[in-house]
Amino acid sequence: MTTSRNPGDAWVEAPDGSRYWGLFGAAGLLAHDPARGVLLQHRVGWSHFGGTWGIPGGALHEGETPLAGALREAGEEAGVPRGSVVPRAEHVYDVADLWRYTTVIADVAEPFEPVISDPESLELAWVPVDEVDQLELHPGFAASWPTLRAALGVRPVVLVDAANVVGSVPDGWWKDRRGAAEKLRGRLEALAAAGVDADALGLELFWWHPIIATVVEGQARDVGAGSGAVAVFRAEASGDDEIVARAEAMVEAGLDLTVVTSDRELRGRVEALGARVRGARWLRDQLPPADPGASDAVTEAGMWTVTGVVAMINALWG
Repeated sequence: MTTSRNPGDAWVEAPDGSRYWGLFGAAGLLAHDPARGVLLQHRVGWSHFGGTWGIPGGALHEGETPLAGALREAGEEAGVPRGSVVPRAEHVYDVADLWRYTTVIADVAEPFEPVISDPESLELAWVPVDEVDQLELHPGFAASWPTLRAALGVRPVVLVDAANVVGSVPDGWWKDRRGAAEKLRGRLEALAAAGVDADALGLELFWWHPIIATVVEGQARDVGAGSGAVAVFRAEASGDDEIVARAEAMVEAGLDLTVVTSDRELRGRVEALGARVRGARWLRDQLPPADPGASDAVTEAGMWTVTGVVAMINALWG
C-alpha cells in the first residue's frame, strides 16, 4: 500500500540559510478554554525544536486556506473534534514574503479532551494562560505569545441593522421584505465563515472572525434562523430601540462591538454607549462573493465550525 505525501511537506530555505517547514506555508491552532487555558503540544525530541511547547499545527496543503489547514492539523495531531471550536482571529508571521505561519486563535465552544493521534507529540495539555511563560516554548510561539495573549481579551461582535442595510440598495427589496432579509442573513453567514480584515474592524492582528448578529423588524421579523451561524434578534417594536438595547448589553459584557448602520440618529445613540459604527457600504465591501462557487475553501472551513458558532451564540444570548 502506498501513502500519498502532501507536496507541501517540504522545507523552504531563506537566503541566510534558515529553514521553514511548509512549501505553501504553515498554520496552527491556539484553542482557548476560559476554564482551562490554552491547548499546547509538547513536541517530540526528533521534531523541529523538539522538547519545546507549542501549538498543534503543520504544513498547509496546496490551495488550502490557513484556517482550514489549522483546523485539519488540530484534528490530526490533537483529536480536536469538528465543531468544538470557533475561530476568533488569525495572527500572521511573515518571513519577507518567502514563508508565512498563521496562528488561528479559537474559542472552545464544546469542551473536549485532546488525544495524541500522531507521533509528533510527547504530551498535550491545557495550560493556564498565566503559566504558559513558565514552559520552554518553541521560539516562534514564544515570540508571538505576548500578542496572542493580548488577543484573548478581545471578543469582536458585528451587530447589523438589517432594515437599514437592506434599504441601502434599490433592488426591489420592498416587494418582499422577508425575502430580502433572508438574503442578507445568508450573506452574513458567509461573512461569519470568511471573517473580516483586522484593519476594517480597527483591531490588531491580521484577520478576525467576529460573531455576527442582526436585528430584524416589521415584516422581516419572520425571517428564518438559517444555519444558526448568525444571531437573529427580532424587534418587538422599534428596530432602533432593539439595536440600542442589544448594543448596551454587549458593551457592558466587554465585547468589542461594531454596529453597522447608516442611520445618523442611531449612530449617535450607539456611539454614546462605546460602540464602533460602520455604514452599510462598509458591510457590502466586507461580504464574500455572492456566487456560492467562488468561496469553496471558505465554505469548507465554515462548515467545520458552524456547530461551534451556534454553540457560542447560544452561550452568549440563548
